Amino acid sequence: MTDKRVYATGKRKTAVARVYMKEGNGVIMVNKRNFDDYFTRESLKMIIRQPLEIAGKKDRFDFYVNVDGGGMAGQAGAVKHGISRALVAYDLELRAVLKKAGFLTRDSRIKERKKYGQPGARKRFQFSKR
Repeated sequence: MTDKRVYATGKRKTAVARVYMKEGNGVIMVNKRNFDDYFTRESLKMIIRQPLEIAGKKDRFDFYVNVDGGGMAGQAGAVKHGISRALVAYDLELRAVLKKAGFLTRDSRIKERKKYGQPGARKRFQFSKR
């Protein structure tokens, strides 16, 4: 049997995750470290496992992930997006399930830029009539 490998890219905020997937027994490596060591918060681990649980492929694939940019929450979202895309590239029948759950949609919310002459993106200096 040929070892089928799948590549996908996931994005969230300013984080980008490159996900390499192959058949295996459920190992997830992030930046050459164990998944549990890299993401310490339980909520982030849960976010990343969601696509695998919904697809019912929890211990069938090994994932090797390179993630860069952003913070921990953004990186977790990027990994989740990349895993979802990799699962669809492997098996198109999973697309309907993952699409319905909203895992294939790139969350495009990013930080709004600061405007000139003001202290922030939306905040304004106090108005003085006189």
